[in-house]
Amino acid sequence: MGKPIIEYAEVIRSKNAGPYELTFDIIFKDRKIYERVKENKLINKNLISRLYGIEKDQISSIIFFEPARAVKITIVRPLSAGAPGERDVYGAQQHVPLLSIEI
Repeated sequence: MGKPIIEYAEVIRSKNAGPYELTFDIIFKDRKIYERVKENKLINKNLISRLYGIEKDQISSIIFFEPARAVKITIVRPLSAGAPGERDVYGAQQHVPLLSIEI
């Protein structure tokens, strides 16, 4: 069993990436853990698909950004921002499933 990602990340957040996509950022505290996550492909489409209950084709991208020790995940929004029934126009509360990741 690993440790919760929150022990290794300084920032875990979500936000709009336009009206039809959400983006998630995980910024790691140190380079060593960032490299471990990246090299072992610990954050991948299978994981994000499972955490968010979406198909893999709804994941636009998973990008590792070396200078910031970060991974950026972009997914298609289930409902466009502001659509009837949509509950988080800014996308700021959608990162919670990422907190269950263990490293």
